[in-house]
Amino acid sequence: MPKSYHCCATCQHFRIQRTGGRIDMRCSRLGYETKTHYQFRCWDPRADIRRKMNLAEERSQDR
Repeated sequence: MPKSYHCCATCQHFRIQRTGGRIDMRCSRLGYETKTHYQFRCWDPRADIRRKMNLAEERSQDR
């Protein structure tokens, strides 16, 4: 997996909620408050990110 994709913002468990005029970013799986650039080992990429990773891998193999 390309390291450039591994971050909370690309995970299927990443949620953004507005509460009281503030933006709350959380991992719905772990229940932690997080930031877009954080990385956890439970990372599970969204479907669109998986497609991008597969395309990047195919392109690197063609070289």
